[in-house]
Order: sequence, then structure tokens, then C-alpha cells
Amino acid sequence: MRVWFAAIFALMTATMAHAEPATVQAYMAQHQVKPDARISYGAAPAQVVEVFLPKTKGPHPVVVLIHGGCFLAEYQGLPQTSGIAADLARRGYAVWNVEYRKIGEAGAGYPGTFLDVADAVDLIRTDAARFQLDSHRVLALGHSAGGHLALWAAARPKLPKSSPLWRADPLPVRAVVSLGGIGDLKGQGSVFAGACGPEPIPTIIDAAHRKDPYVDTSPAELLPTGTRTVMISGAFDYVMPPFTGWAYVQKLRKAGDSADVMAIPDAGHFDVVMPTTPAWKVVADTVAREMARLR
Repeated sequence: MRVWFAAIFALMTATMAHAEPATVQAYMAQHQVKPDARISYGAAPAQVVEVFLPKTKGPHPVVVLIHGGCFLAEYQGLPQTSGIAADLARRGYAVWNVEYRKIGEAGAGYPGTFLDVADAVDLIRTDAARFQLDSHRVLALGHSAGGHLALWAAARPKLPKSSPLWRADPLPVRAVVSLGGIGDLKGQGSVFAGACGPEPIPTIIDAAHRKDPYVDTSPAELLPTGTRTVMISGAFDYVMPPFTGWAYVQKLRKAGDSADVMAIPDAGHFDVVMPTTPAWKVVADTVAREMARLR
């Protein structure tokens, strides 16, 4: 334990010697950008998608953007990710910025939160003609808790038919870029709990009332998916440190999936989702590289 704390202290002092990572306050205070469209996929206020469109002629490759926030309603979501959504649209992508029911909102948890993500993703197929979307080139970009949901969205074809989350013919998500996300709820849940608290994961998967709550909620239980995955962390990410992304990539590769891992120097948990930071440029370049693979 002393060795671990010594490592954390060394990491913090190294951070102070370079650029200060962005704070949660800076993340929450970001300027909100108005979307090109806002569509509902359910009756609840949180069951909405904000659509950001490029100025170029379609069909447009699609980035499904899923915000984080420990699965908690207090951290909002769409206002904080609208800036990077607008930046991605300027780079030529249609951005499907997904809101979902979070802990503190009626209907959140299992199965509601997961079905929200499923419904939002499948809506791409329904609205493809309306927004000139290329539904065959879909990449999910998720941050923190949203990184988990992005990985889960790609894993949906592997869901057991006995699961309430199973749907016939889910829209394929062909690549995932997870930013400080968690793919292994069982193996790395304690790390996530260190920053978000012990309640969010058990609550979101309804662990108290299910015999095996991970079987259809943890992407690690649904491998291989055949989806290309990149796990990105800020080098000073205190929520999901770089070793968690590395460990998950080893699990993906062992299962036979294609995966890479990256730690961005001088960046923390929030720099990767703020369009004014050098870390965001690395993320945007990664999205461009991975999208170019989807032909």
C-alpha cells in the first residue's frame, strides 16, 4: 500500500512540474454549442440525441458520442460534450451525441440505461436518410462511464438472448475509442469506485437483485466482439489510470480482438474531452485514423 501511495505522490508532483491537467470544474464550465438537431428516442427528458452535422455532402461517417460522469445525473453530459461534438462535425463527421437516463433520474439503471444507449444507437438506421448518415461507418467515442457504454454498444451482438437487453439485429458499431473508460466492470470496478464512489456500478447493473449482474453489462464478459478498440487515458488520469486501459487491451487481444492503448502526456481525466486542449487533438487524430479503417 505504501508503494502505491508513493507512486501516486510521484505522479502528482510530476504533473505539477508540467502542465496542470484540467479540473472537473473546468470540464463542467465548458461553453455549450447548439446542435443542428435534437431528436427524442423515448418519453423521458433524458432520452434524447443531439445531432451535429458537417457542412460537406453526405453520406457522413458517424461518431456516436457518449458522455461520462460516473453514471450520475449531477454531472449532466450533453452541455459538456457539445464542444467536441461541434469540433468533430467540422472535421467531417456526423456526431450522434447521446443522452441517457442516469442515476438520480426515473428509469435509470438496469435495464433502462442500457436500453437507452441501444435505442439511441439503433436510431441511426432510422434517421440515416434524413441526416445523410453512413450507417455502415459507425464509431463510438465514449468518456469515462460513457467509455463503458461505448464498449457495451459495440458488444451488443454478443448478448445472450435470455437477457432483457438483447435485441435482434443491433446496428453494428465497428470501432470504439474509449477515453478513460472501463471495460471490465468486475475486474476494475474497484478502481472506478475510487473516484466515483462504491455505489454507481452496483446501482447501474442492479447487482443487489441479480445473480450474475456482469454477464450482459460488462463488455469484458462479451468478448470477442470483432470490433476494433482503442483505449486512451491521460497519463495523469486519476479515475481510470493508464494501467487499466493497458490491462483491458491485453484482455481484448487475448480474446482475438484488435486493440491498441495510448497514454497522453500531461493530460488528466478531463483534458481528453475538452476541445481547447492538446490532448483533444490527439483524440481527434485517433478518431480520424480509426474511421479511415472503416471502408
